[in-house]
Amino acid sequence: MRILQVIPYFIPAWGYGGPPAIVYNLSKELVHGGHQVVVYTTDTLNASDRIKETEETIDGIKVRRFRNVSNSIAYKHHLFLSPGMLFAARKELPSFDIIHVYEYRTFQNVLVHHYTKKYDIPYVSQADGSLETIFRKQRLKKTFDLFFGHRIIRDASKLIAITHAEVEQYKELGAEDSKIVYIPNSIDFSEYEQLPRKGTFRGKYGITKEKIILFLGRIHKIKGLDILLEAVAAPIKEGQKIRLVIAGPDYGYLDRLKKLAEKLRIDDRITFTGFIFGATKLAAYVDADVYVLPSIYETFPITVLEACACATPVIVTDRCQIADLVRGNVGFVVPYDKDRLQDAILNMLTDKQLRMKFGERGRILVRERYNCSRRAEQIEAVYREVLGGHRG
Repeated sequence: MRILQVIPYFIPAWGYGGPPAIVYNLSKELVHGGHQVVVYTTDTLNASDRIKETEETIDGIKVRRFRNVSNSIAYKHHLFLSPGMLFAARKELPSFDIIHVYEYRTFQNVLVHHYTKKYDIPYVSQADGSLETIFRKQRLKKTFDLFFGHRIIRDASKLIAITHAEVEQYKELGAEDSKIVYIPNSIDFSEYEQLPRKGTFRGKYGITKEKIILFLGRIHKIKGLDILLEAVAAPIKEGQKIRLVIAGPDYGYLDRLKKLAEKLRIDDRITFTGFIFGATKLAAYVDADVYVLPSIYETFPITVLEACACATPVIVTDRCQIADLVRGNVGFVVPYDKDRLQDAILNMLTDKQLRMKFGERGRILVRERYNCSRRAEQIEAVYREVLGGHRG
């Protein structure tokens, strides 16, 4: 098969969270399976920087990056405008057997929808948690749905949902049950086979005897970091040896968070690392006593899988759509409440055997059920089904 993957951002734009890695891992596996894979994306790297290479081949994946009109607007408002892609799509889309689009309310999806209809090319849509309308820009989202979104969903050959909740979100937007396929996210477990030596992260950041509570992700209001600070404040003041590590790129919330830390008088017990990746990220997971994701809303965060792959227990709120994966199996699930979060953190930090049990289970779970090779097989089967029906 000749497959086109379309996503607003791609590796090494790691600061945009899990999707770049998910698309990369899938594409890499498809190439290993003998398929030709091309990625259309933008040149955005972060809020200010661009990726210089407009065309390159990464692990057999041909990547074409089109200039993004404004990286600052993209970073702040998640609006990626790449007009150069229009000319390429008009000329090149007929050469592909199938197209896989990511995210939902994007310029790229509108463009692909138009030309797939024009050239009668099947496409698969994967929203990756972007279907919700309950947070931020509600009116704009509903306007997009009215003019473009409903048609993008209606005309897709298949719709990939990464959680059971997302299955229901597709249905609420008018999707046919027969088009929706549940395929959860995954990571490349081979990257976690040989982990950094324990103590590497502690040594780098000068953390000695304190227990490490790790948050890794975008520093954004939706991540619930305010209740995490409030949850650890009392134990710290009572003499608990706790170090809160907050790692990730700032999405406009860092200053507010630092002011809250000062107000709670725990700023000296918080380490803000900024964005970390690669070996440093793995070392952070390895040295963490617990990974905490206290979000107001989450779909399927791959950071939970990453922590599990490093044998680190996790705590998430019940507003995370993979709470059932975590609950009592690899960690704790708590309501979005600072007192309940505090109880869970203290229970985890004071019970080494429990931490080890959750950690061992997590590593096995990811290796056996959430490895990208298995996910690639599932998605390849979706492609073949689509093409079989299309040709028929």
